Amino acid sequence: MLHHVGSGLAWLGPVGSGPTRWADWIDLATPYAFLLPAAMTLWRAGEIPAAAWLAYLVGAVTYVEGHGVHLSANSISNARPTEAAHLWDEVVGHYLWFIGSMLVWAALATTLSRRRPVRGPLPALLALAVGVTASTNALEGGTALLGLAAAGGFAAWAWLTRAGSGRLMLIGSVPAILIIAGWGMWNAGFPQPSEVGWG
Repeated sequence: MLHHVGSGLAWLGPVGSGPTRWADWIDLATPYAFLLPAAMTLWRAGEIPAAAWLAYLVGAVTYVEGHGVHLSANSISNARPTEAAHLWDEVVGHYLWFIGSMLVWAALATTLSRRRPVRGPLPALLALAVGVTASTNALEGGTALLGLAAAGGFAAWAWLTRAGSGRLMLIGSVPAILIIAGWGMWNAGFPQPSEVGWG
């Protein structure tokens, strides 16, 4: 959800009379809020295959690079919009952090999905929140088709591992598919919600 800090906290305005916004500074915390809990979850899971750690590490580096490119180009674009800033913010940065986050989620999914499922409404609500957030990130980030493909892949893996914690992935991935696909059908394409007056 922190990927929406830029628009969600835009009302905080600029820092003093300077060229940066409070939302940009708060957004510096996003990689820590995402990657540290993911790493702790993998570490607490016990014996983790080397491939899962490799996927996490490659994903983390890709995600941080993409987030940094996006944040800096977005902040620069707020002060002085250019085509180069748009390219690095809206295209390169978004694709890098989205691919990185999917690799981190894949490491978590392959590690945790066959474990005993966690019971109760809170895990299901959190899984649903992840799915909704992933879909809104994909739509507003301009990575809708990639998001749809990722949600489909996670849904397939979740179905195969539904006897374990994979069922939580179903709660997140199926709504993500429906939201992204529904948006595409409603708009006959995938415009960013902010482009059609939703942000």
